[in-house]
Amino acid sequence: MEVADVLREGVGVVLKIGAPLLLLSMLVGVLVAIFQAVTQIHEQSLAFILKLIVAVIVLLVGGGWMLETLLDYTRYLFTLM
Repeated sequence: MEVADVLREGVGVVLKIGAPLLLLSMLVGVLVAIFQAVTQIHEQSLAFILKLIVAVIVLLVGGGWMLETLLDYTRYLFTLM
């Protein structure tokens, strides 16, 4: 029972940490794809650079929170040992 709780908590932490980065990158990708379809510009580096910029901004803004969440889970695991 306790192993299942630890695994469930781990999956929750992964979702909390990864979701903002993945969702915003996906949103930027969709918006760039719509822009490229409308303007007939098919430059692959445009989408990559914008996703990279969004990823860096998300990590700069939410990196502390992400690290604190991961540290809390790690402390939880060490207290169980």
